[in-house]
Amino acid sequence: MAAPIILMFPLLLILTSREQWYPQFFVFARIWAKIVLYGSGLIPMVSREQRPDRNRSYMFVANHTSMSDIMLMLHCVKNPFVFVGKKELTKIPVFGFFYKRTCILVDRNSQKSRKEVFDRAQARLQKGTSICIFPEGGVPDDESVVLDEFKDGAFRLAIDHQISVLPLVFLDSKKRFSYTFFSGGPGVMRARVLKEVSTSGLTQDHKKEFKKEIRDIILRLLEDDLVQKQK
Repeated sequence: MAAPIILMFPLLLILTSREQWYPQFFVFARIWAKIVLYGSGLIPMVSREQRPDRNRSYMFVANHTSMSDIMLMLHCVKNPFVFVGKKELTKIPVFGFFYKRTCILVDRNSQKSRKEVFDRAQARLQKGTSICIFPEGGVPDDESVVLDEFKDGAFRLAIDHQISVLPLVFLDSKKRFSYTFFSGGPGVMRARVLKEVSTSGLTQDHKKEFKKEIRDIILRLLEDDLVQKQK
Protein backbone atom coordinates (compact mmCIF):
# COMPACT_ATOMS: atom_id res chain seq x y z
CA MET A 1 0.00 0.00 0.00
CA ALA A 2 2.75 2.41 0.93
CA ALA A 3 5.04 2.11 -2.11
CA PRO A 4 2.78 3.74 -4.77
CA ILE A 5 1.68 6.43 -2.29
CA ILE A 6 5.30 7.34 -1.59
CA LEU A 7 6.10 7.46 -5.31
CA MET A 8 3.16 9.75 -6.02
CA PHE A 9 3.42 11.68 -2.74
CA PRO A 10 4.08 15.21 -4.09
CA LEU A 11 1.21 15.05 -6.58
CA LEU A 12 -1.18 13.48 -4.06
CA LEU A 13 -0.27 16.13 -1.52
CA ILE A 14 -1.24 18.87 -4.00
CA LEU A 15 -4.47 17.19 -5.11
CA THR A 16 -5.66 16.67 -1.53
CA SER A 17 -5.01 20.27 -0.54
CA ARG A 18 -8.30 21.53 -2.06
CA GLU A 19 -11.68 19.88 -2.11
CA GLN A 20 -12.40 20.96 -5.70
CA TRP A 21 -9.44 18.87 -6.87
CA TYR A 22 -10.89 15.70 -5.38
CA PRO A 23 -12.04 14.24 -8.77
CA GLN A 24 -8.43 14.42 -9.99
CA PHE A 25 -7.21 12.82 -6.76
CA PHE A 26 -9.80 10.07 -7.21
CA VAL A 27 -8.22 9.07 -10.55
CA PHE A 28 -4.90 8.49 -8.80
CA ALA A 29 -6.66 6.68 -5.93
CA ARG A 30 -8.03 4.18 -8.45
CA ILE A 31 -4.55 3.70 -9.94
CA TRP A 32 -3.19 3.12 -6.43
CA ALA A 33 -5.92 0.56 -5.74
CA LYS A 34 -5.09 -1.42 -8.88
CA ILE A 35 -1.38 -1.42 -8.04
CA VAL A 36 -2.10 -2.72 -4.52
CA LEU A 37 -4.51 -5.42 -5.69
CA TYR A 38 -2.49 -6.78 -8.60
CA GLY A 39 0.80 -6.27 -6.77
CA SER A 40 -0.53 -8.40 -3.91
CA GLY A 41 -1.63 -11.15 -6.28
CA LEU A 42 -5.32 -10.29 -5.78
CA ILE A 43 -7.04 -10.50 -9.16
CA PRO A 44 -10.38 -8.66 -9.27
CA MET A 45 -13.10 -10.16 -11.45
CA VAL A 46 -16.09 -7.82 -11.66
CA SER A 47 -19.53 -8.66 -13.06
CA ARG A 48 -21.97 -5.81 -13.56
CA GLU A 49 -25.72 -5.66 -13.73
CA GLN A 50 -25.43 -1.91 -14.25
CA ARG A 51 -22.81 0.74 -14.96
CA PRO A 52 -23.41 3.84 -12.84
CA ASP A 53 -24.23 7.06 -14.70
CA ARG A 54 -21.13 9.29 -14.47
CA ASN A 55 -23.36 12.38 -14.22
CA ARG A 56 -25.27 11.24 -11.14
CA SER A 57 -24.55 10.82 -7.45
CA TYR A 58 -25.11 7.49 -5.73
CA MET A 59 -24.84 5.90 -2.33
CA PHE A 60 -22.49 2.93 -2.85
CA VAL A 61 -22.78 0.19 -0.23
CA ALA A 62 -21.18 -3.24 0.15
CA ASN A 63 -20.51 -6.01 2.64
CA HIS A 64 -17.31 -5.52 4.64
CA THR A 65 -14.92 -8.24 5.78
CA SER A 66 -11.47 -7.07 4.72
CA MET A 67 -9.22 -4.04 4.42
CA SER A 68 -8.94 -4.93 0.73
CA ASP A 69 -12.59 -3.87 0.38
CA ILE A 70 -11.36 -0.27 0.10
CA MET A 71 -9.16 -1.09 -2.88
CA LEU A 72 -11.78 -3.33 -4.47
CA MET A 73 -14.44 -0.62 -4.22
CA LEU A 74 -12.10 1.86 -5.91
CA HIS A 75 -11.40 -0.68 -8.65
CA CYS A 76 -15.10 -1.34 -9.29
CA VAL A 77 -16.47 2.21 -9.32
CA LYS A 78 -15.36 5.00 -11.67
CA ASN A 79 -17.73 7.66 -10.28
CA PRO A 80 -15.81 9.88 -7.85
CA PHE A 81 -16.99 9.04 -4.34
CA VAL A 82 -15.93 9.77 -0.79
CA PHE A 83 -15.57 7.03 1.80
CA VAL A 84 -17.20 7.35 5.18
CA GLY A 85 -14.85 5.29 7.31
CA LYS A 86 -13.66 4.59 10.80
CA LYS A 87 -11.16 6.93 12.41
CA GLU A 88 -8.87 4.07 13.46
CA LEU A 89 -7.50 3.63 9.91
CA THR A 90 -5.68 6.96 10.17
CA LYS A 91 -3.11 5.14 12.31
CA ILE A 92 -1.82 3.14 9.32
CA PRO A 93 1.53 4.67 8.24
CA VAL A 94 1.47 6.65 4.95
CA PHE A 95 -2.00 5.38 3.95
CA GLY A 96 -3.52 6.98 7.05
CA PHE A 97 -2.18 10.41 6.13
CA PHE A 98 -4.16 10.59 2.87
CA TYR A 99 -7.10 8.66 4.30
CA LYS A 100 -7.53 11.45 6.87
CA ARG A 101 -7.29 14.17 4.20
CA THR A 102 -9.79 12.67 1.77
CA CYS A 103 -12.34 10.60 3.71
CA ILE A 104 -15.13 11.49 6.09
CA LEU A 105 -14.02 10.01 9.39
CA VAL A 106 -16.30 8.70 12.10
CA ASP A 107 -15.51 7.97 15.73
CA ARG A 108 -18.06 5.28 16.47
CA ASN A 109 -17.91 6.04 20.19
CA SER A 110 -18.88 9.69 19.77
CA GLN A 111 -22.41 10.93 19.13
CA LYS A 112 -20.98 14.32 18.13
CA SER A 113 -18.72 12.67 15.54
CA ARG A 114 -21.66 10.81 13.98
CA LYS A 115 -23.57 14.09 13.63
CA GLU A 116 -20.56 15.80 12.01
CA VAL A 117 -20.20 12.89 9.57
CA PHE A 118 -23.79 13.32 8.47
CA ASP A 119 -23.30 17.06 7.90
CA ARG A 120 -20.08 16.55 5.91
CA ALA A 121 -21.60 13.80 3.78
CA GLN A 122 -24.57 16.05 3.00
CA ALA A 123 -22.20 18.81 1.89
CA ARG A 124 -20.35 16.46 -0.49
CA LEU A 125 -23.58 15.12 -1.96
CA GLN A 126 -24.80 18.65 -2.60
CA LYS A 127 -21.64 19.20 -4.67
CA GLY A 128 -22.36 16.15 -6.81
CA THR A 129 -19.90 13.70 -5.26
CA SER A 130 -21.11 10.18 -4.46
CA ILE A 131 -20.68 8.58 -1.04
CA CYS A 132 -19.51 5.09 -0.14
CA ILE A 133 -20.45 3.55 3.20
CA PHE A 134 -19.98 0.00 4.47
CA PRO A 135 -23.31 -0.11 6.33
CA GLU A 136 -22.33 -2.86 8.76
CA GLY A 137 -20.33 -0.14 10.49
CA GLY A 138 -17.25 -2.34 10.70
CA VAL A 139 -16.14 -5.93 10.32
CA PRO A 140 -18.30 -8.38 12.32
CA ASP A 141 -16.55 -9.57 15.50
CA ASP A 142 -17.98 -13.05 14.96
CA GLU A 143 -16.26 -14.39 11.84
CA SER A 144 -19.07 -16.89 11.31
CA VAL A 145 -21.50 -14.03 10.58
CA VAL A 146 -22.15 -13.79 6.84
CA LEU A 147 -23.51 -10.24 6.98
CA ASP A 148 -23.93 -8.09 10.09
CA GLU A 149 -26.92 -5.85 10.72
CA PHE A 150 -26.88 -2.54 8.83
CA LYS A 151 -26.66 0.90 10.42
CA ASP A 152 -29.07 3.64 9.36
CA GLY A 153 -26.67 6.33 8.10
CA ALA A 154 -26.31 5.38 4.43
CA PHE A 155 -30.04 4.97 3.97
CA ARG A 156 -30.95 8.11 5.84
CA LEU A 157 -28.64 10.13 3.61
CA ALA A 158 -29.83 8.45 0.42
CA ILE A 159 -33.48 9.15 1.25
CA ASP A 160 -32.78 12.74 2.32
CA HIS A 161 -31.06 13.48 -1.01
CA GLN A 162 -33.27 11.19 -3.11
CA ILE A 163 -30.26 9.42 -4.60
CA SER A 164 -30.23 5.75 -5.54
CA VAL A 165 -28.42 3.15 -3.48
CA LEU A 166 -26.15 0.98 -5.61
CA PRO A 167 -25.18 -2.26 -3.82
CA LEU A 168 -21.99 -4.20 -4.47
CA VAL A 169 -21.19 -7.69 -3.22
CA PHE A 170 -17.62 -8.75 -2.45
CA LEU A 171 -17.50 -12.55 -2.46
CA ASP A 172 -13.84 -13.40 -1.74
CA SER A 173 -12.37 -10.51 0.28
CA LYS A 174 -12.46 -12.35 3.62
CA LYS A 175 -10.84 -15.43 2.10
CA ARG A 176 -8.09 -13.45 0.38
CA PHE A 177 -7.16 -10.84 2.97
CA SER A 178 -9.15 -10.64 6.20
CA TYR A 179 -8.27 -8.72 9.34
CA THR A 180 -6.84 -11.88 10.89
CA PHE A 181 -3.04 -11.58 10.89
CA PHE A 182 -1.27 -13.58 8.14
CA SER A 183 -4.56 -14.88 6.76
CA GLY A 184 -5.52 -15.46 3.14
CA GLY A 185 -3.38 -15.45 0.04
CA PRO A 186 -3.27 -14.54 -3.66
CA GLY A 187 -6.12 -15.40 -5.99
CA VAL A 188 -9.29 -14.17 -7.65
CA MET A 189 -11.48 -11.62 -5.87
CA ARG A 190 -15.01 -11.65 -7.28
CA ALA A 191 -17.20 -8.58 -7.06
CA ARG A 192 -20.71 -7.98 -8.32
CA VAL A 193 -22.07 -4.54 -9.10
CA LEU A 194 -25.84 -4.79 -8.78
CA LYS A 195 -28.68 -2.65 -10.07
CA GLU A 196 -29.41 0.60 -8.32
CA VAL A 197 -32.37 0.77 -5.97
CA SER A 198 -34.27 4.04 -6.22
CA THR A 199 -35.26 6.18 -3.24
CA SER A 200 -37.73 8.20 -5.31
CA GLY A 201 -40.73 9.12 -3.19
CA LEU A 202 -39.34 7.52 -0.02
CA THR A 203 -39.32 9.36 3.30
CA GLN A 204 -37.57 8.61 6.58
CA ASP A 205 -40.66 6.63 7.57
CA HIS A 206 -39.59 4.05 4.95
CA LYS A 207 -35.97 3.89 6.14
CA LYS A 208 -36.24 0.64 8.10
CA GLU A 209 -37.90 -1.28 5.27
CA PHE A 210 -35.55 0.19 2.67
CA LYS A 211 -32.49 -0.74 4.71
CA LYS A 212 -33.80 -4.31 5.05
CA GLU A 213 -34.45 -4.49 1.30
CA ILE A 214 -30.82 -3.61 0.48
CA ARG A 215 -29.44 -5.95 3.15
CA ASP A 216 -31.60 -8.83 1.89
CA ILE A 217 -30.31 -8.34 -1.67
CA ILE A 218 -26.67 -8.56 -0.55
CA LEU A 219 -27.28 -11.38 1.96
CA ARG A 220 -29.09 -13.53 -0.59
CA LEU A 221 -26.13 -13.41 -2.99
CA LEU A 222 -23.62 -14.16 -0.21
CA GLU A 223 -25.66 -17.14 0.99
CA ASP A 224 -26.15 -18.44 -2.56
CA ASP A 225 -22.39 -18.29 -3.06
CA LEU A 226 -21.78 -20.26 0.15
CA VAL A 227 -24.21 -22.93 -1.04
CA GLN A 228 -22.43 -23.18 -4.40
CA LYS A 229 -19.06 -23.58 -2.66
CA GLN A 230 -20.39 -26.44 -0.53
CA LYS A 231 -21.63 -28.43 -3.54
